[in-house]
Amino acid sequence: MSFRLSYRADPGNPWFSWQYVRDNSDTILAALRDHTSLTARAVLIAALVALPLALAAHRFRSLAGPILAFTGVLYTIPSLALFAFLAPYLGIGAVTVLSVVVLYALLVIVRNALAGLGQVPPEVREAAEGMGYGRWGRLLRIELPLALPGILTGLRLATVSTVALVTVGVVVGRGGLGQLIFAGFQNNFYKAEIMTGTLLCVLLALVLDLILAGIGRAVTPWLRGAR
Repeated sequence: MSFRLSYRADPGNPWFSWQYVRDNSDTILAALRDHTSLTARAVLIAALVALPLALAAHRFRSLAGPILAFTGVLYTIPSLALFAFLAPYLGIGAVTVLSVVVLYALLVIVRNALAGLGQVPPEVREAAEGMGYGRWGRLLRIELPLALPGILTGLRLATVSTVALVTVGVVVGRGGLGQLIFAGFQNNFYKAEIMTGTLLCVLLALVLDLILAGIGRAVTPWLRGAR
């Protein structure tokens, strides 16, 4: 069965309106702050969970398959279904939103961290052993610094995807900029509200990605020399 949607341009309902932005600047800024806070907290929590998982999977190879499989299964669950499952237990609000987006970010961070650790040259590990480093000393002082590019790539990807996913949190009342997008649909498809929320999501993702890219350049000076 196919559906055909008809649409007629309405000059009184533009896709963008500075008047709307000026009249609702407080609401827009509040939504942007909430979205930024939810994204930052979710990525931080995901990193604190995912990096130890990646280290465990790297240190104990038998755990790599189960860890990747588990995080992969979580990633395939539809977001709306996951919100519906967790909301009765965690309630309506930020805790449910954070729980969902953290679960989705785990796979991205774990996979990229493992890839970064796996790209450390074997001769570097052998040289570290020859210098007297133990397993954990070699991991913390040699392998992790060299794996930073892969880890930061995972954090950047997780951050961008989290910015998009937080908007779905509107179903439990904490969607940040998603509140604007959803309100636009509720308000007779008010396009300026929808477009404002969408553009700010894109800009927020771009700004956060550039910040993480700058941090990556600052903490890996040897890569700049290599380039």
